[in-house]
Amino acid sequence: MIRKANLKQEGFKVMGEIIIPQGYKSALNLHDTQVAIKTVKDYFQHELTHRLHLLRVTAPLFVQPETGLNDNLNGVEHPVSFELKDQGTKKTAEIVQSLAKWKRYALHKYGFSEGEGIYTDMNAIRQDEVTDNIHSVYVDQWDWEKIMSPEERNLDFLKSTVKDIYEALKNTEKHMADQYDYIETILPDEIFFITSQELEDRYPDLTPKEREYTITKEKGAVFIMQIGGVLASGERQDGRSPDYDDWSLNGDLIVYYPVLDIALELSSMGIRVNADALRAQLKECGCQSRAKLPFQKSILNGTLPQTIGGGIGQSRICMFFLRKAHIGEVQASCWPESETGACENAGIFPYLYVFPAQSAHRRGTVLGMADGDTRGDGCDEYSASVRLVSNRRLL
Repeated sequence: MIRKANLKQEGFKVMGEIIIPQGYKSALNLHDTQVAIKTVKDYFQHELTHRLHLLRVTAPLFVQPETGLNDNLNGVEHPVSFELKDQGTKKTAEIVQSLAKWKRYALHKYGFSEGEGIYTDMNAIRQDEVTDNIHSVYVDQWDWEKIMSPEERNLDFLKSTVKDIYEALKNTEKHMADQYDYIETILPDEIFFITSQELEDRYPDLTPKEREYTITKEKGAVFIMQIGGVLASGERQDGRSPDYDDWSLNGDLIVYYPVLDIALELSSMGIRVNADALRAQLKECGCQSRAKLPFQKSILNGTLPQTIGGGIGQSRICMFFLRKAHIGEVQASCWPESETGACENAGIFPYLYVFPAQSAHRRGTVLGMADGDTRGDGCDEYSASVRLVSNRRLL
């Protein structure tokens, strides 16, 4: 959910979950937007892999739930599942919600060494997502993971890695500003670090999301550390699954986005749990039963290497660097009809084709074209059941 308080007084229209900036008009048409999306992705991907020493690998679209490899996100989301019909006894597979756990397993399985890492294009469906300007039910992100030494399990190493990623973001923004006259650099020279408890102490009367917005607008770019645990107030800054990030060594990278006047999360990352942190966090969440699953057992018995990793939203980065008002301008997705109508009336999607999604499950509209997708009709297949498309928790 994004900030909506006082936006009407600040020159924005608020229509349901959608924010419409007054006088907004995309600087690029659909064709040129597709070219620009590729430019952003190619440049940032090169910057990221060079700075973090990552090798691209192929990743799964679905996993079997009994492996414990799927991401539980905030613990309340329901993964999309289906039956594998040709595998004898009934087997169920789940569409991944992120690859946070799979990446650590892959580093071990593929024989990577300390200091080496991987990245992949991760695509996921999150059917419980509430859609708005920056959220859809389709997730596309760069998922990355790197082996580190146990001695590097500290905030200094975490901050150093965050700074590398932030430099990649700054360089990408400079590159896009050189390519397009309408883009100006807005990222500050340095990113600001603060823990979630320090943030609560600084703004005790604000909600967690209000605190994020306030500090991000003030600093321009922040990394809020130590997310997942209970704060002094008894609340959590945000939810986090207990079995990948160490809640004392993780955080969210958030930038101020003036087009929508919001705090925009671009990345969520962290140093991963060791056996002690996993036991403690499973106990705190009351889900010690997960310790019996294969992935979690391999952490507890020391089989998996110590790693650091995270996710970086591809559509969000494209939206940010291209100064778009809605994530649907840079990705294909299924949206509520009321949402698409409000956007079209405001001229947010003037060049995107709109296809009615014929789904008994959920009525909506498919907007945009995914990279490389040339289908223009036959929309029953190109509907909510297959192309539900987004971006919230980035892991």
